Amino acid sequence: MTNPISRRAFSGLTAGVVLGAATDLSADDDKPKADAIPTPASPTEAPFERDYAAPTFKPSWKKPQLNRLLVQDFVIFAHSDLEMTKKLLEKEPALINATMDWGAGDWESGLGGASHMGRRDIVDMLLEKGARIDIFCAAMMGQLDAVKAFLTLQPKLIDAKGPHGFTLHFHAQVGAKDSEKVLDYLQSVKKIELKPNPFLKPESPKKPT
Repeated sequence: MTNPISRRAFSGLTAGVVLGAATDLSADDDKPKADAIPTPASPTEAPFERDYAAPTFKPSWKKPQLNRLLVQDFVIFAHSDLEMTKKLLEKEPALINATMDWGAGDWESGLGGASHMGRRDIVDMLLEKGARIDIFCAAMMGQLDAVKAFLTLQPKLIDAKGPHGFTLHFHAQVGAKDSEKVLDYLQSVKKIELKPNPFLKPESPKKPT
């Protein structure tokens, strides 16, 4: 059963990834004004100029790209809100495999967000709609044979990092009981110090009988 993540745990996992603020300051005043209103930071594209020959293939761009704000909202909702994830997917089915770069190449899809949050219900829905499963999702879902197959194909995947740098071990942890065998297997391949699972509520002490 999926344990709902607390607001504090969610904030701890995603702090510094998708949220930020910038204060609007006037150009001629180097001190913040008392009534300055913080505004959300906007994504910026890193500067780039080719220092190599351009590819001979030229994209036709016959269709518009998905709106970045819509992709952003979809990926955020897919972390924790099943109904809104469904709603946006119905609005734009192409969101199913859309990815958001949160900065410096931290790419994340809706499936990636749902996977590291341990939201099996959202993952199930996205897979049914055609989302592309990966080793991180397989680890969270407890798919031991799939994880073994990936690591047989490329053993160095044991050190692979998912969205926001979350490890395979972490994904297996948030899968809780469903992925205990996957976690045991990953620990047998490479033993690491595991941090407490942020999705599991601590058990209440048993009352003496």
